[in-house]
Amino acid sequence: MATSKTAPSAEQVPTLPVLEGEDPWTPEEVAEVRDELTSERDRLRVAVEHANAELTELMNEGSDGAGRDPADVGSSNFERDQELSLLNNQKAMLEQIEQALKMLDQGTYGYCENCGKPIGKLRLEAFPRATMCVACKQRQERR
Repeated sequence: MATSKTAPSAEQVPTLPVLEGEDPWTPEEVAEVRDELTSERDRLRVAVEHANAELTELMNEGSDGAGRDPADVGSSNFERDQELSLLNNQKAMLEQIEQALKMLDQGTYGYCENCGKPIGKLRLEAFPRATMCVACKQRQERR
């Protein structure tokens, strides 16, 4: 049974925080962010499934190296490690997107998870899955 999603009315659109000097979010901008997050979530779900399948195939090839050229074994191990790294990165991005969508639904989207201040409209438009304001993110990256 297909359900059609209609655009939320002005009363249903959460009021998202902005930094001083930024224009308030319009319902269209909020819908655009939600659509972008949803689209990226769906794309990443497919990518994670594909990467899981690739990694499973690489793991099934075995790494014991019995009767295999050492260079082939090393290459296989490198490829497997690279696939695992990519998969973990995709899973982390997917979790961030799902968290952003959850926060959007709960009305907490746009607030820094560290200091509680607004992240900023411009930052969220550029990076919709951001969970920290620029200052807190910079402090985190310096550690």
